[in-house]
Amino acid sequence: MAAAAAARCVPLRAYLPGPSSPETAKAPASIPTSSAASASPPLRAAVAPSYGRRLPAPPMRCSSSSSESPAPSNLGLLLEVEGILADVYRFGNRQAFNVAFQSLGLDCANWTEPIYADLVRKARGDEERMLTLFFDRIGWPTSLPTSEKGSFMKSVLREKLKALEDFSASDSLPLRPGVEKFIDDALSEGIPVAILAAYGRNGEKISRSIVTKLGPERTSKIKIVGKDEVEGSLYGQLVLGKGVTSSLDEQLVRETQKAASAEKQRIAEEVASILKVSVDITASGSNEKVIAALRAGSEYVGCDVQNCILVAGSQSGVLAAERIGMPCVVVRSSFTARAEFHSAKAIMDGFGGTDLTVSKLLNKKWSS
Repeated sequence: MAAAAAARCVPLRAYLPGPSSPETAKAPASIPTSSAASASPPLRAAVAPSYGRRLPAPPMRCSSSSSESPAPSNLGLLLEVEGILADVYRFGNRQAFNVAFQSLGLDCANWTEPIYADLVRKARGDEERMLTLFFDRIGWPTSLPTSEKGSFMKSVLREKLKALEDFSASDSLPLRPGVEKFIDDALSEGIPVAILAAYGRNGEKISRSIVTKLGPERTSKIKIVGKDEVEGSLYGQLVLGKGVTSSLDEQLVRETQKAASAEKQRIAEEVASILKVSVDITASGSNEKVIAALRAGSEYVGCDVQNCILVAGSQSGVLAAERIGMPCVVVRSSFTARAEFHSAKAIMDGFGGTDLTVSKLLNKKWSS
């Protein structure tokens, strides 16, 4: 079995990026999109039905009459977690893989920063592919049958996720420099802020662990949007079919289901046009999941999607924002250092100074 075979591995030769890894290789590139794609209007209910779970009143609004909080009109701020609040890829993923190797007794496996960066470029971030490339180079564990390689890699990824969960909750994973001041500046300007923990490569649990690093005083002033919050939003109830109960009359249920089906069809067709492939609309894809999180986030900050700004660190976030007409600013991380984001309003390297500031957002000065 894979667990037993993982006890040791025999290095065939040292892993070196070498000439097989072109220097010009890039991180996952953005999917080409049509600049003429029209932004879909925010979903609004035609009636006021009684739902199984009511959408809680948004804790923040885009405009305020209070002289103490002179909020700019119609502006909300949404932030991703991985790559934005913390560079998980540089300060978490690589170290978690090394812990996983040690826990499985793979004493010959250790990923330095150059090795990790080379694997990310070659595998375009696909972690199973990264493992395959690495062990093909140094040698697989002894006595591991070829048929067991898949289950062996899954065991490594399980251990890696456990290690990353522990790592993200510790002080070893720092927040990105300047991100706390960036959030504070937004709040002081009266801009409502939501953190999107509902999606991410490593799951919501790790995202929420990172969010807690902002401190209780700061997090009490912002909205954390996870899976439950998405399902509890108006969009989640109508389009994703969450929270609709038999208390609604039959006609309303049918209309709700038809509206949800139409929205899913629209999303699927848009994705299909981008990817130029057929899409099975009966399956909930990752793009729909991200779109749902963005729409829910806009509800919780009390703004239409076109009046929110997404600060993104992922290709999926940028693509979903473009699909619904939400302006997007990218802050690069080690994972996206060479990626291209054609639809982003701006691409920055960090927060503060010549990079991303609240002042630039308010004045729409997208470049330094």
